[in-house]
Parts: sequence; structure tokens; C-alpha cells
Amino acid sequence: MSEKNSPDAIVIRGARQNNLRNLTLSIPTNELVVVTGVSGSGKSSLVFDTLYAEGQRRYVETFSPYARQFLDRQDRPQVDSIEGIPPAIAIDQTNPVRTSRSTVGTMTEVCDHMKSLWPHLARLHCRTCGGIVRREPPATVWESALAAHPEGTEVLITFALPLTNRLSLAEQLELLAKQGFRRLLEGERVVRIEDAANLLPGAASITVVADRIRLL
Repeated sequence: MSEKNSPDAIVIRGARQNNLRNLTLSIPTNELVVVTGVSGSGKSSLVFDTLYAEGQRRYVETFSPYARQFLDRQDRPQVDSIEGIPPAIAIDQTNPVRTSRSTVGTMTEVCDHMKSLWPHLARLHCRTCGGIVRREPPATVWESALAAHPEGTEVLITFALPLTNRLSLAEQLELLAKQGFRRLLEGERVVRIEDAANLLPGAASITVVADRIRLL
């Protein structure tokens, strides 16, 4: 790789770590770069002992002295200069995790950060209509109900509850009753929760009545 001084490349000058002999090169960023060579040619000295060591050392230096005492410290590699190097992550050739489901993301814990990032970047769509799900304050929901129904209409606030096979219907209804729910919606009919076990045998889900309001 030829040397170039660019923000899109990591420029290494005069690397002399281990068996490297005053090596100068540039490595493009945002690309997959493979370092190959015969045994003893300096691959590990370049990648781990020079590039990774300096990237990790600079990253650790950004922490406070108190935090640095708990982190692994890397020695400064024998090199004249390295420019454009970001914080580095290294996956060793030995795999300490003996499971086929281990990946680079799980071993470096990047997956945990990605799980926190996706909910902030993603847009949730309704699985029924495909529309974008938006957060609405109670006032907006109330205005929508008033616009859809005439004044004085009684409205039921309900939610669907999938049933589990681990408990009987009677046991699940009892748990709902302990949480303060007293009625279910069967079609267009409101039934008492104590009568639902006989009215809804074998149901996969139920519709629980949370409240009854009158639009004014």
C-alpha cells in the first residue's frame, strides 16, 4: 500500500515493532483490509502490536486517571508516527468462547450497543395496517374520539390479551381480577370476568375492558 496523507486512511510511518524494519504505509478506512504474508513476515507485529496497540492506547488516554487504572494499558509501539487512527478493537486468534453462536459482535459486546441504538433509529410500523406508530398524548386520543363519535356516546377502552397454555383460562382470569379488571368484551357484548370461563372456552385471546367513558 502506498503512503498517502488523507483523512480516509491510517498512515503509519517508520514502524519498527518486533521484526518490522522501518515500515511506512497507509491503510484505507471504511474498507475491509486483509494483511497476508508468510510466517514471520510481521503481520501480527503490524496489526496487533503496532496498529491496535496505538489505537487502544490513545483511546484509553481519553479517560480520567481514575478510570484508566481499571483498563488494560498498551505500551507505545516503536513507530515514528501514526495518523488518522480511530479507537480499535482486536479479536485474538484464540477463541475463549466455545459456542457456535459466538460472533465478533457478541465477543466485543458491540451487539449490546447496537440493541440500544436501533430503537432510537428505527421506525415502528403497525403489523395490521402498516402505518407508522407515533406517540400520542392523551389529549390527542381524546380529540380523535370526539371527532369520530357524537357527543354523549359511551366508549369502551379495551386491550387485547393473548392467552398462554401454561395456565388455565380460569387462572388467567383470576389474575386479571386481582389487577382490578372486572369486564371482558365478547363481540359487542360486555361480560363479567367471573362468567367468562364458561363463555369463552378454548379462546386464544380475550379483550379486556379497561374503562368506560362518556364523550362530553
